[in-house]
Amino acid sequence: MITPCIFTRRPHHTTAQRGDILVSVIVFSAVAVTVVIGLVNWGAALLSSTRNLESREQAFQIAEAGLDYYRWHLAQYPTDYTDGTTTPQPYVHPYYDKDGVLIGSYALTIVPPVTGSTVVNITSVGSLASSSISRTVQESLAIPSLAKFAVVANDNMTFGQGTTVYGPIQSNKGIHFDGVAYNSVSSALTTYTDPDSSSCTTSNSWAVHTCIATADPASPGAMIDHSSDVFRAGRQISVPGFPFSSLSGNLSTLLSITAPNGVCSTPGCWSASGAQGYYIHMNTNNTFDMYKVTALVNAPSGCSTNGSTQWGTWSVATKTVVGTYTVPSSGVIFVKDNIWVDGTINGTRVTIVAAADISNTNPDTYSNITVNNDLKYTHTDGTDSIGLFAQGDINVGLVSADSMEIDAALIAANGRVGRHYYSSSCSVSSIAYWHRTSLTLTGMIATALRYGFAYSGTGYTCADTTTRSSGYCIRIINYDANLLYSPPPSFPQATTQYQVIKWEQIN
Repeated sequence: MITPCIFTRRPHHTTAQRGDILVSVIVFSAVAVTVVIGLVNWGAALLSSTRNLESREQAFQIAEAGLDYYRWHLAQYPTDYTDGTTTPQPYVHPYYDKDGVLIGSYALTIVPPVTGSTVVNITSVGSLASSSISRTVQESLAIPSLAKFAVVANDNMTFGQGTTVYGPIQSNKGIHFDGVAYNSVSSALTTYTDPDSSSCTTSNSWAVHTCIATADPASPGAMIDHSSDVFRAGRQISVPGFPFSSLSGNLSTLLSITAPNGVCSTPGCWSASGAQGYYIHMNTNNTFDMYKVTALVNAPSGCSTNGSTQWGTWSVATKTVVGTYTVPSSGVIFVKDNIWVDGTINGTRVTIVAAADISNTNPDTYSNITVNNDLKYTHTDGTDSIGLFAQGDINVGLVSADSMEIDAALIAANGRVGRHYYSSSCSVSSIAYWHRTSLTLTGMIATALRYGFAYSGTGYTCADTTTRSSGYCIRIINYDANLLYSPPPSFPQATTQYQVIKWEQIN
């Protein structure tokens, strides 16, 4: 028997199928290669970016080290703006790591303060020794002047109703404030006994307080405290006091500026007048007119009294011309006599000093400064600046403007800033000079003794002249922030240490 052959068909791949597989392999391989290359490039870029970031951070830290160094340098040598050298800028310093390995350097460019300012501008460029990467930072340092305050005092202070103050107030003693304060009010004391009010306070009252209160209609016999209405920005106690004793040293410095060889010569330094003192009128062309005051206004009988003390009018009756002078390049006018000053400046920065003898300790012979008419700036952006520095008092006299403006920083080193008490009989040429309407001060006040431009009684109103008390009914004190770091020339400082007022990263 013959077995039949059975044929089966074996499967096989066509050429087209093999080509499809090859294409797929190529496509996936290309994608894989592309992805791998991309990952490698991304990793390399990330590594490079990380290294670059590290280098930039190192350069930044080196640049910061340059600012830190010069801040330390100025703390040791406050007036050295050339890095202790005579070589041109920039001043380059190597920078080492903790192991003493040189890793870079910083280059300092220093811009010293302009006249009348304490602002120092420092630019530090940090560079690496291992690359071309560099970073630049800038910083502005300044020493705050005494004009950090609107009012600073060395005595108990009372600010009556009608007083509005827009800047910081501080006293080394207690403060009774019944006006409106839009900035902080602080005292170096914790408690004190208010000498002006026994009705609303007791002994050992808070060192900063107000007596403004009204009856509470909801609770008969109770009073509503208006402290939050008076102290709009709050109040502080037990703060560090200001050393008024240091102001005598400032007088010595100002005298040495105007009389460097001990010889007083005009226009910077003026010897005693041999009369009542000098009257200075400031002009808008950087000059001042100087007069010798030959006589003062006489007070009517019984007018200018406080008990048995006769104050005098502190008002000029007659004067003679001395001349017109340009404000000295130092910006300081030192007068060894009393001074009367007014006028308007334009682009001028000046400090006017009255001190007959800086070693004098007799209050009755201190030199004083009096302002009876407007003393004003043309520019209120810090371009113009006036400092009045009296060994004794800074007065507003009897015969003064009814509405007066004073743009200046006022210092009474041993006396007080204010106006004497004048009774209701104080009329001159039928004008009731004993009471005045408004005084606006834009600047600051430093007073060793109690400040005051008014003696306010109870129940008085400004509109009704019959109920007014002596002095200026409305007193407005505007704080001039421009004086903080750009004070009048050679003005006293609040501290000897520089403070950072601006920091900026350039790149």
